[in-house]
Amino acid sequence: MLQTVEIYHRYQLLAQAIAEAAQGCSAERHLPGELRQSVQRLDQHADRLGSILLAPDGARIARTVAEMLVLAERARQVCLHVPEISARTRSAVQFMCGQLQELQRDAAAR
Repeated sequence: MLQTVEIYHRYQLLAQAIAEAAQGCSAERHLPGELRQSVQRLDQHADRLGSILLAPDGARIARTVAEMLVLAERARQVCLHVPEISARTRSAVQFMCGQLQELQRDAAAR
């Protein structure tokens, strides 16, 4: 069973990955609105998740992470289907998705 400190560390990695994806999105000129919106909503969810992680409400954590996974998958799909997106932004979105999946796995093991 993972400790709360380890879960919070995983959350911090996720928050950093979301920030990198947001930075990549802001650098793109012709970015699809769906990608920009998904990353912005992920950032908002991440803020909420940070406060939720401090409470022992596993169901609420799981629900928030599941919502974030849907948004992350949307962002990943846009990156796959829009060739004009830079490699930096694609990489940042892919990394963000991976960090979110790791957080989900670690939170479930909690």
